[in-house]
Amino acid sequence: MTSLAGNYPTFAGLLRREGVLAGTSWGLFPEPTRGTPSFITPGAILEARNCIRTGTVFGLDYQADAFDPGMSLKRGAPRHTIYSSHPAHRDDYLDGYYLQGSTQIDGLRHRRADDVGFYNNTPDDRIREGTPDLGIQEWADSPIIGRGVVVDLEGYRNGQGHPIDHAEGEPLGLDLIEAALKKQSVSLMAGDILMLHTGWCEWFLALPPDGKERTRDSRRATGIAQSEDFVAWAWDNRLALLAADNFALECLPAVPDSPYRNSAPNDHGMMHQQLLAKLGMPLGELWRLGPLTRHMRGTGNWDAFLSIKPLNITGGTGSPANAIALT
Repeated sequence: MTSLAGNYPTFAGLLRREGVLAGTSWGLFPEPTRGTPSFITPGAILEARNCIRTGTVFGLDYQADAFDPGMSLKRGAPRHTIYSSHPAHRDDYLDGYYLQGSTQIDGLRHRRADDVGFYNNTPDDRIREGTPDLGIQEWADSPIIGRGVVVDLEGYRNGQGHPIDHAEGEPLGLDLIEAALKKQSVSLMAGDILMLHTGWCEWFLALPPDGKERTRDSRRATGIAQSEDFVAWAWDNRLALLAADNFALECLPAVPDSPYRNSAPNDHGMMHQQLLAKLGMPLGELWRLGPLTRHMRGTGNWDAFLSIKPLNITGGTGSPANAIALT
């Protein structure tokens, strides 16, 4: 196999692995269940300090109840209750708190590959409450920290005089991502956390309630077009994590010619199974990237020191991202 630095095979090499290992990263990382955040080395974290130039800090999470109504057919907004035991005391709790109801990071137990199972051949009966296997606590105990790169797809398309069509849920191809990176003069490095700014979240949140409901009911949302080229590109660039300011990272519905129609029938051709269950690549959705992106347009620097620390919930399938960018 042709190898990348760190002795990891190219995506073409992954496809040449035998049996259920074909197209997967199973068993390749020193910490078998950590997934692609393993691409972030101590050296890469130290190098990411150079992204702090202005001392400006951005929180990348929307409020827990921001998407109410949202695109999800099941996830509602949490109900916040404050109570007191005596006049000098206050405490509170949440009811109905969906951990992926707002800005989130998907854990590796969030998706099972229809054809080969959960990441790293983890048995199905281990993916339940109370078990740690592939749980989100993996990245809470050892947070994901490194260089974050913003790709301003909205800004690029506006500059071309052809804004992204969020109302139609436009699929965004790899060619657009590469063109925007070239325009920004950004080179990717191993272990980068890639953040795609599409403008979808700000567009959606600006809709009136009935407009949000119509968009939800249409089951159409802007996102990355499904393709094997994109999956290969993400792996071959050794991305640690993929995030975007849209509902599912990918477009909804999957493009008609998605190569995953047969291998991911339960996901209707989406790439989630390829990225999460096969490559071990965590996904970020509904990230608050607008303020950070506008700041970067002003500075001309498109990278930041990024910290992501999910909630420490044993066996969680996902979590609020708790993402912070320092520029």
